[in-house]
Amino acid sequence: MSDVRIGVKRLVAEAKLPRYAHTDEYGDLAADMYASEGMILEPGTTVPVPTGVAMEFPSTHGALVEDRSGLAVKGITTLAGVIDPGYRGEIRIVVTNLSAQAMEIKQGDRIAQLRIVRRIEAEFVEVDEIGEATRGVGGFGSTGLR
Repeated sequence: MSDVRIGVKRLVAEAKLPRYAHTDEYGDLAADMYASEGMILEPGTTVPVPTGVAMEFPSTHGALVEDRSGLAVKGITTLAGVIDPGYRGEIRIVVTNLSAQAMEIKQGDRIAQLRIVRRIEAEFVEVDEIGEATRGVGGFGSTGLR
């Protein structure tokens, strides 16, 4: 049993609770999230997909919404994926269809993954200089991968 407990409330009878598909020693990093209603996602559109669940995170944890690789390869990606510990409303997954075809989302489909993260509150301090590092200011494409 995990030391992190997250309360989950079904807001609609059809809602499925988040679930890890693999829970062994090399189990999943994130839990599957499910659509609580069906819809058609037209090409180029962005919509919030209801999950029909609300969650009660402890103050020490929140979550990040991540793509499912099987959908991402088809051009379906998630956006706006931070769930703060104090949020108690329905979890809705913001989904964008980058493909040229309409995509049907059925009730009960796995639409995203939920990665639980520990909340760390950093202190941001203005400085006059930033220290050197091997990577330096190298950004997009700086590793040579294209």
